[in-house]
Amino acid sequence: MSRPETALSSTPTGRRRLSYPVFALVVIAYLAIIQLGGLLMTALTGEDDFLSTRAVFYGMIIPLGVALAFTYGVIAYLGWMRPVLRDDRPTRPWVRVVPIVFLVAIVFGINYSALADKGLLYTLVLLIATQFVGWGEEGMFRGIGVVVLRDHGLTEGKVALWSSIVFGAVHLTNGITHGASALPQAIMVSLAGYFFYLTRRVTRGNTVNSVLHGLFDFTLLTGTSILIDQALYLGTLLPILLYPVLATVLLVKRRSIDPASATEGR
Repeated sequence: MSRPETALSSTPTGRRRLSYPVFALVVIAYLAIIQLGGLLMTALTGEDDFLSTRAVFYGMIIPLGVALAFTYGVIAYLGWMRPVLRDDRPTRPWVRVVPIVFLVAIVFGINYSALADKGLLYTLVLLIATQFVGWGEEGMFRGIGVVVLRDHGLTEGKVALWSSIVFGAVHLTNGITHGASALPQAIMVSLAGYFFYLTRRVTRGNTVNSVLHGLFDFTLLTGTSILIDQALYLGTLLPILLYPVLATVLLVKRRSIDPASATEGR
């Protein structure tokens, strides 16, 4: 008869282990910090967009910074810094195409003209804010989430699937401020989560995917939210095209992600 699992126990290596319900509570707390903090900052400043440096600072930097501190505070408490920041599951070399395609979309998708109009200070504040997003979400979902699922004995295929589904599902909370448009966003975010999971795997850690995640969000914002006249910026199409391109590649190559030795050993 197996021993019942406690909410917070230790692994054979001595570090703490989370049950699924406790992980869910951690995620809920993380979301509450961001959503309620954002609403509070909006109420205090009276600005519900990110068109000014002040709005980005109060509406993004403060709540996202608190959420980031919470995420890495939890990681430190659990003793998970190494398994969160390092990944010992290798992939085949071709998977490098995932971060490379992301980088190309970022470099050519940023609206440099709009940023020049907004000024250096605004650009730096927005860049910091989006890095808070990248490091916070990757720390929570590709960090804590992946470790939780692995600790429960899931195969890497299921770790990739469920960590991505959870990542997409939590974005349904954006319905608080964005209404029904949160549903297609959640679906796209789930797909992006899988790409970031593969980036974590191929780069053997949680750093590159965190940086790319932040830069990708930065790119999307420069092509949409910060344009005062809301005119179409063609560069925004690059990040959008990234999804079907990578999805097609991964659909074809999905069975050759792990090294041959790992596949044969299953």
